[in-house]
Amino acid sequence: MKTLILNKENIYTGNLTLINAKNPLRNEKAASLIPADPSFPDILIQREAANILQFILDKISAENSIVPVSGYRSYAEQKYIYDESMRENGEEFTRRYVALPNHSEHQTGLAIDLGLNLPDIDFIRPEFPYEGICEKFRRTAPNYGFIERYSKDKEEITGISHEPWHFRYVGYPHSEIIAKKGFSLEEYILFIKFFRENGKYIFHGKNKTEIEIYYVPASNEKTELSLPESSAYQISGNNTDGFIVTVWRNI
Repeated sequence: MKTLILNKENIYTGNLTLINAKNPLRNEKAASLIPADPSFPDILIQREAANILQFILDKISAENSIVPVSGYRSYAEQKYIYDESMRENGEEFTRRYVALPNHSEHQTGLAIDLGLNLPDIDFIRPEFPYEGICEKFRRTAPNYGFIERYSKDKEEITGISHEPWHFRYVGYPHSEIIAKKGFSLEEYILFIKFFRENGKYIFHGKNKTEIEIYYVPASNEKTELSLPESSAYQISGNNTDGFIVTVWRNI
């Protein structure tokens, strides 16, 4: 076994960080950003998410039918969008569809708004219907790490109105578990808290892998983790009070 020491600041980083009205962004520096699509060099997301997004689009032969509309935003960009929407669309619309600065997933670089490639694309609410190539993307995405973040039946939980165009990278297998169980990200973060190091959640993944997932509450200053020497693993803060550990084991 090997020992890993995590600092309190690590709670606020990782693919599973929960950003919403109650849990603001605390780590303002996004990881390495690259274009979500080479044809749109100004629309950026985190490198891992960008690579997976392109893999999915290639897999479903989306070609130029699906385009990125909005990716990473700085605090200043999110504030500008929020203020502009308040002026143009009013308070009710803005609170439903635009997050306050530092409460937007777009500031993490893990969120992407997608739209059909139309002559006129609405920046705030792009067209992404539940049919055709868009639905094909929606059904394929959880197999590789993306989830539709704001579904209609979870509006009271997420605090955001239905956004069929907004996708969030959480990584595999978390995306597949969320999709199969019909969870919002909020519900998944709570669900995983029931599983600790002595009672892990076991997921049987691709290529005969057994994946262990469990929650570790953060200590006041430093948190010590013991991990197997030979297994791949990922650790993500949940942006509230601890860490979600994912360990891959061959079976």
